[in-house]
Amino acid sequence: MKKTLSILVICIWSIVLSAGVAAAAERPRGNVTNQSFSVTKKILWRSVYHDYPVTFYCGATFDHKRIVRFNGYVPKRPGNRARRLEWEHVVPAHAFGQSFAAWRRGDRACVDRKGKPYKGRNCARKASVDFRRMAADMYNLVPAIGELNGLRSNYRFAMIPGEKREFGTCDFEIENRKAKPAPQIRGDIARIYFYMNAAYPGRGIVTKKNRRLFEAWSRQDPVDALECERNRRIEKIQGNPNPFVKAVCREVGF
Repeated sequence: MKKTLSILVICIWSIVLSAGVAAAAERPRGNVTNQSFSVTKKILWRSVYHDYPVTFYCGATFDHKRIVRFNGYVPKRPGNRARRLEWEHVVPAHAFGQSFAAWRRGDRACVDRKGKPYKGRNCARKASVDFRRMAADMYNLVPAIGELNGLRSNYRFAMIPGEKREFGTCDFEIENRKAKPAPQIRGDIARIYFYMNAAYPGRGIVTKKNRRLFEAWSRQDPVDALECERNRRIEKIQGNPNPFVKAVCREVGF
């Protein structure tokens, strides 16, 4: 049984690699249908997660009012944010935002009411259509407990020794500006990173430093039926595929 499973994982990973090669050759476009992060959040709830209201990192459920039921999650701090659903950028906006000049240096359009220039996320959002499209890309957005979204911040994903389980039964570790997700979603994260890197080339999303980690995660946590359904729904709305998932879904019949 174990041998059969290992062969299946290797075959699926070969498909993922093939999809990656094809993706790089075709230069798949990213989101060109929506520039509004606020609108995207509403669409995700209404058309993607309406019948599966479960947070990505912790498996907590939530209702139509964006109230989270913990299901074993233990908040670190009391307050409303722990009970609030938020939409998390898997690839942090900070990670790709740094590649925009408006984020780093500002733009002549970025002047507040007092005449003071500003830069960063708000300037990139105001000055760049490309940034707004990236920030609103549905493939890169997942439902998350608000507190965990805030604590993860813009930290990179990595392996962290030990299992502190600081959030109750939620298998998510944060330490030294790094975050380690649960094994069953690591492949999903890797394929989101690969998609964002291919759809928006030149933004430094996948680097030499993290490529090996994500390749390993994608092998260890292959595409499943739930990931395929999520991607089908997003493609129908947004108009572009995530080829790192779609090719595998076709091959395995999900």
